[in-house]
Amino acid sequence: MTCTQSSYDFGMSPARLLTLWDRLGGSAPGRWLFSKLVGLAVPSSGSIGARVESLSPGRVVLSLRDRRRVRQHLGSVHAIALANLAELSSGMAMLSSLPPGVRGIVTGITISYHAKPRGTLTPTGTAYPPAVTGPMDAQAQASIVDQAGELVAEAVVTWRLDLAPDSEATSR
Repeated sequence: MTCTQSSYDFGMSPARLLTLWDRLGGSAPGRWLFSKLVGLAVPSSGSIGARVESLSPGRVVLSLRDRRRVRQHLGSVHAIALANLAELSSGMAMLSSLPPGVRGIVTGITISYHAKPRGTLTPTGTAYPPAVTGPMDAQAQASIVDQAGELVAEAVVTWRLDLAPDSEATSR
């Protein structure tokens, strides 16, 4: 699989993501606005209404309130909402850690569910990609805990990283 689409296509380059966070992340209204902007840029992840609590290169902490929109018929947070939350947190960690000229796309996700998800959930995403000189796979992780600190789910997300087309010419 080649990396044909970039998060840059949606205005979410690493530099822009971190610059917006630096401007907005210092206050509750700013974090709310930043989270809404991320949701607009990535509508499928925006559908769950997660909030960005902290962001730095390679690490993000989100929160997700337990509400009807993310529950299944048994009254707990749906497994796919958890997978979406894991992909969002690990993806923001990966995106925030990429150097200029590198792009990526998710090619796989493995998630394990450990406890019934209820109440406010807090996922932490981490990513430490290697130096990218051509197409390669890298992994990001997400751990989701409930408000008591119990591990609810954890995921490993595989990304295909590559040089953006305009940076390939400059790297030769």
